[in-house]
Amino acid sequence: MKVILLQDVKGTGKKGELANVSDGYARNFLLPRKLAREADAQALNELKNAEQSKQHRIAVETAEAKANAEKLEGQVLEMTAKAGQGGKLFGSVTNKEIASAVAQKYNINVDKRKVVLESDIKAFGTYNCEIKLYTGISATIKVMVKEQA
Repeated sequence: MKVILLQDVKGTGKKGELANVSDGYARNFLLPRKLAREADAQALNELKNAEQSKQHRIAVETAEAKANAEKLEGQVLEMTAKAGQGGKLFGSVTNKEIASAVAQKYNINVDKRKVVLESDIKAFGTYNCEIKLYTGISATIKVMVKEQA
């Protein structure tokens, strides 16, 4: 019997997959526990439509990430910070501050966990920063830290 899995089932398959299982396994285990549904014409059509919408969503997000990467690539982001003696900062410039500055200046929302710094920013200067926008798509910007007036 062909069934469409509604949840991951160990030894059978993952959620959303079409699986060919024995009739007894389907009728006595999978269907009563709502782990699967019978693969009739309507269910197969819904599965196909769900797969197409997923592919479309991925294509749209990839295109948006590529456009944002082109917009950010090679840009210089200027930030100001308070400093003590010898040019050392009070604290450091964090990923969260960089993400909010990118959102403010370029209107691109970036998760702070997707901002990758080579090292902590604890002094004035220019630092390279990689921003991961999507799987396999990233942009490199320069973060210039200046003294606050």
